[in-house]
Amino acid sequence: MALGFFCLALFLYLSLDPDSGYTPASAAPSGKEGVEITYGSAIKLMHEKTKFRLHSHDVPYGSGSGQQSVTGFPGVTDSNSYWIVKPVPGKTFKQGDAIKNGATIRLQHMKTRKWLHSHLHASPISGNLEVSCFGDDSNSDTGDHWKLTIEGSGKIWKQDQRVRLQHIDTSGYLHSHDKKYQRIAGGQQEVCGIREKRADNVWLAAEGVYLPVNESSK
Repeated sequence: MALGFFCLALFLYLSLDPDSGYTPASAAPSGKEGVEITYGSAIKLMHEKTKFRLHSHDVPYGSGSGQQSVTGFPGVTDSNSYWIVKPVPGKTFKQGDAIKNGATIRLQHMKTRKWLHSHLHASPISGNLEVSCFGDDSNSDTGDHWKLTIEGSGKIWKQDQRVRLQHIDTSGYLHSHDKKYQRIAGGQQEVCGIREKRADNVWLAAEGVYLPVNESSK
């Protein structure tokens, strides 16, 4: 387990965009509640109601946009469920800066380097807003922007805290439910966007590598 966290931390260090304004910082595994999530951390997002992890892989949708699919995955250990938390372009946040309630963020799929994305295409099962992965390290647009809202009185995003992610362009909340794919992603459940605030669009940061907090960023 320790070796796995070390390899993930090394990947994060080597994959930093030199033009992003980030500065290298040591990474440490986190197994504690209440650990603050910072820019540059690689995390898994757990859907509160079903406990599935937000997941992607190099498999396109067979309908809608045809972009890389995003699903809910039942397992805990799959590396395709890691997402790197990054600021939107034009902001001066650095690696290790704390993420405040109301911040607009991006989530980059660690393995394929594409961004969590949404638009007006219909999702495959429920016909809601499709959520996909799109772009690459040098190609990102406002369709990759998500507003973080912390449920309750929290001001800084922490592990195991209930949050919602609302897509800036469509106003859809990142959502999942127990509607499952039968073929290509058999056993995985649909992830989509829904404009209404519901119990099914609450997520928690679970496993991951959490970079130390720059205290000056609070």
